[in-house]
Amino acid sequence: MSSHFFEDLTVGDRYVTGGISLTESQIIEFATRYDPQPFHLDIDAASKSPYGGLIASGFQTVLLTFRLFIQTALFNESSLGSPGIDELRWLAPVRPGDTLHAEVEVLTVSPSRSKPDRGIARLGFKTLNQNGEIVASYILNAIIMRRNALSPR
Repeated sequence: MSSHFFEDLTVGDRYVTGGISLTESQIIEFATRYDPQPFHLDIDAASKSPYGGLIASGFQTVLLTFRLFIQTALFNESSLGSPGIDELRWLAPVRPGDTLHAEVEVLTVSPSRSKPDRGIARLGFKTLNQNGEIVASYILNAIIMRRNALSPR
């Protein structure tokens, strides 16, 4: 995909990312560092949990989804970051061997009132597994530079 600027975005635009598969060791490694709960760390403990087996941290799922989207390079030249994420939901467990991809929709576009060189696009993210099940969703508020703006960097 080519890099997009604020003017290029239209409500309803949709983007689909490539996929990534998670291994048991990746799940445990992430959990060890960032989310050390037994159902993310310990296969035996996870088998006795309500999940019936090892599952990935929801934070790992969201980060992987975001990474997949960044790798599309859609906003490679125009991203100015984000003031936050809204409506984050973990809807189904992610297990070792699952392959995830993201589907992203432009929900709204709003020019900045105070900074004419940019606008905010609300992007609806859905993370899906290999069976097409939505495992996570969130709305990212992305600050996107206008095409002819001077970069503040």
